[in-house]
Amino acid sequence: MFGIGKDLEVLEAKFQIYEDLSKEMLDKLERAVDKISEGNQAVALILERHENRLEQSDRADTAIMELIKDVKAKLCTLEKKVEDLSKFRWITVGVIGAATLVIGSATFFGNILTMGKTGATVIEPAAQSR
Repeated sequence: MFGIGKDLEVLEAKFQIYEDLSKEMLDKLERAVDKISEGNQAVALILERHENRLEQSDRADTAIMELIKDVKAKLCTLEKKVEDLSKFRWITVGVIGAATLVIGSATFFGNILTMGKTGATVIEPAAQSR
């Protein structure tokens, strides 16, 4: 019996060592899990902020595209107005040119047509000899 008691004491001491090691390892595992959990929370927060920035960027891109479309439409309208103004200018120049030509032609042809209609003056021959 005496040998069994000693063996029992050795077993109890070894069991205590294993129990202490198990508690220590369990404690280390719990701390590691806590740190991993904290890291995951930090990563989740960073991802959320990143998602928000991406959404803001998408909204900004959409707004910029709308502004570009608006500016393009306004430029097309402006180009059309400039084109219409240019047409009006050339039409006006053409009308003034045609009117000038017609008025000038009327004066020219009027003078030609009335050339022979000036009053004739008769000079008396007697008046010439004196």
